[in-house]
Amino acid sequence: MIDRRSLLASGLAALAAPALIPGTARAVELDPKFAPQQVNFVGPYAVGHLIVLPRAHFLYFVTAPGEARRYGVGVGRAGLEFTGTATIDAKKTWPTWRPTDEMIAREPQAYERFIGNRYVQPGGPENPLGSRALYLFQNGRDTYYRIHGTNQPASIGRSVSNGCIRMINAHVQDLYERVPLGTVVTVL
Repeated sequence: MIDRRSLLASGLAALAAPALIPGTARAVELDPKFAPQQVNFVGPYAVGHLIVLPRAHFLYFVTAPGEARRYGVGVGRAGLEFTGTATIDAKKTWPTWRPTDEMIAREPQAYERFIGNRYVQPGGPENPLGSRALYLFQNGRDTYYRIHGTNQPASIGRSVSNGCIRMINAHVQDLYERVPLGTVVTVL
């Protein structure tokens, strides 16, 4: 029979251990602070609003006054990050992807298979947008920035993308189900 002290110790150890992200070629340890969790959240934002704090690498979904569901994210590297307010005007499961012309010009060696053609990478596990994408628009126009899954889970908690907001696939799937079209997103 397990005693109370052993039960508490094993439970606390499990909470402190980093989470492993399944379904990757190599298991990736995710710092527990980046796992989805309910947190206190004070700010002038209405229920249903998404707020991204790039420097902290967190996305908050306001669920009630003073409360939010927090997710860890990867964000744009210096000079490529999105800031401002947008709305989610499109949502896609297993989205297709093509780098922007600016991305191709900036890193032609990384995107050479897209040079001189109209190739669009189909959705699937190898696609950089992962399993879900939420498309950010301003004044009815696509910003080309997304909140999306990733096939690079080690990028969560880092500033390494071309500007988009990356999430673990399971986490973006959870968020995708919670937010409707028209959801307001503020990136500070």
